[in-house]
Amino acid sequence: MALLLGIDVGTSSTKALVIDGSGCVVESASAPHTLEQPRSGWSEQDPRQWWSASIEAMRAVTDRLGARSGEIAAVGLSGQMHGSVLLPRAALDGSGERAEPLRPAILWNDQRTAAQCEAIERAAGSRRRLVESVGNAALPGFTLPKLLWVREHEPEVWRSTAMVLLPKDYVRLRLTGRPATDAGDGAGTLLLDLHRRSWSDQAIRLFNIDPALLPPVLESAAPAGELTASAAALTGLPPGIPVATGSGDNQCGAVGAGVVEAGVALATLGTSGVLYAHAGVPRLDLGPDERSAGRIHTMCAADGDARRPGAWCLTGCMLSAAGSLQWARDRLFPGESVDRLIAEAATAPPGCEGLVFLPHLTGERCPHPDPLARGAWIGLTSRHSRAHLVRSVLEGVTFTMRAILDLFVHTGIDATTVRLGGGGARSELWRQMQADVYRRPVCLPNTEEGPALGAALLAGVAAGVWESVPNACRACIRITETREPDPAAAERYEPVRRVYESLYPRLREAFHSLSA
Repeated sequence: MALLLGIDVGTSSTKALVIDGSGCVVESASAPHTLEQPRSGWSEQDPRQWWSASIEAMRAVTDRLGARSGEIAAVGLSGQMHGSVLLPRAALDGSGERAEPLRPAILWNDQRTAAQCEAIERAAGSRRRLVESVGNAALPGFTLPKLLWVREHEPEVWRSTAMVLLPKDYVRLRLTGRPATDAGDGAGTLLLDLHRRSWSDQAIRLFNIDPALLPPVLESAAPAGELTASAAALTGLPPGIPVATGSGDNQCGAVGAGVVEAGVALATLGTSGVLYAHAGVPRLDLGPDERSAGRIHTMCAADGDARRPGAWCLTGCMLSAAGSLQWARDRLFPGESVDRLIAEAATAPPGCEGLVFLPHLTGERCPHPDPLARGAWIGLTSRHSRAHLVRSVLEGVTFTMRAILDLFVHTGIDATTVRLGGGGARSELWRQMQADVYRRPVCLPNTEEGPALGAALLAGVAAGVWESVPNACRACIRITETREPDPAAAERYEPVRRVYESLYPRLREAFHSLSA
C-alpha cells in the first residue's frame, strides 16, 4: 500500500505527516520557525527557515520509516497564506538549489500596509468594486498590499525581483525546481480572477504588476513537478516522485476534514476562529454598505486536479476565539487549568443570566472588519460568578461564529451540518453549545491533523491513488460523533444572541474613541 506525505508550512513550525492508503497516520514530525518583528505591527520570516524545517521534519519521518520510506509515492503541500516570497532570476534555474530570497517574507499577520490597502481600493473604484473584481476586500494580510509596499519602500529589492511565490510554493520550488501556485492560495493575493481560476488581466494592469512575476496557476491535486535528486538526498524521499501543487492551510484543512462538497461547513476554533464552506460557484460578500463589503472571503477550493477544475469556498475569520478563553485563564485565573474552568462553566445556565461577552480582544476581521473593535462584558452584576464569566466567553465566541455562518447564508450558501476542528472541538460543552447556537448538527471527524492530512490526500490524488479529492475524503474521513441541537437550549440562547448582535454597532464609536 502506497504511503503519502503531507507538509504543512505553518507560522510557528513545519509539520510532515505520512499516511497510508486508508488515511491512517503512520509517522509525523515537526520543526519550529522563529518570527521576526523588526517594528511594531510587522511580522516576517526568512523563507529559508521553512526549507530547513521541512528538511528536518521530512528527514525525521523517513529515518523512522527506514526502508518503508521507499513506499512514499507522492508529496503534497499546505501552508500559511498570503506571505510574499521575492526571488531573483538565479532562483529560477530549474534546480531549486539556488532559491535564495531577496528579503524576509512579509507574513499574513503583518499590519504595515494600511496605506497600500486604501490605495488599492481607490484604484479599483471602491471596496465593493474590488470585491466584485477579485472576490475580496484589501486587507493588510493579503499579498498585493505587501508587493506595493516593497515597490514603494524597497525599490532596489523590487527591481531585482523575478518572481513572487507564496510560502508553500517556495518549499515546493526547493523540492522540484519548478515554480507554481494553486488557485486557492492565488485567490488570497487579490490578483486572481476567481471565475477563470487564473491571474486577473484587469488587476495586473490596474496595479502595474508585471505578469512575469507571477507563477503558473494549477489545481491543488495536480502534479506540479517531481522531486529532484538533490532534494531526495536531503529528505530521504524517493527521487522522481510527484509533488502535488497543494493549497493554503484553510483549504487543505477543509480537505483534511472532508469538507469538499456542498451542504457542509467547517468551524475551527483555534487561537482565531475560522468558518469555511464549500461553494459550487463564486459567492461574493458585497455587504449592505461600502464599509462592510468583503467581510467574508471568496476563494477557490482545493478540490481540483489535473483533469478537472475545482470549485469555490467561503471563509470568515474572527481573530480571538479560543484565544479569548486563553486570555481569560492567563489574565484572570492564572494557575487554573482550562479543563477545570470549562467544567465550572458547564454549571452556569445557557445565556449566563444576562451576561454577554464581546470577544474582539485583538480587533476584529469578521463579522466586523474593524481593527479598533474591543472586547467587553455587558450585563455584569454582583450575582455573576467565575462560571458565568467563563461560559460567557465561550458563548460570545460561538455567537460570533454564528454571525459568520449567517453571512454565508446571506450570500446563498447554507450548511445543513457543521464539522468541528481546532482545540475548541475537544470540549464537550463547547461542541454542544455550537450545535445549539448554530441550530445545526455538529460533527467530529476521525482526525485532528487538518492541513497536513489534506496535503497528503492531495498528494494521493496527484499520484493516482484516488480518482478525485472527494473520493479521497470518502475513503479516509469518517464521522466519530454527531451532536444534535437541543431545542430548549437553542431557545434560551436566542434572545441573548440577539442582544449580542446589537452591541457592536452601538459600541463602535465608543471603541474608536477609547482606542484613540
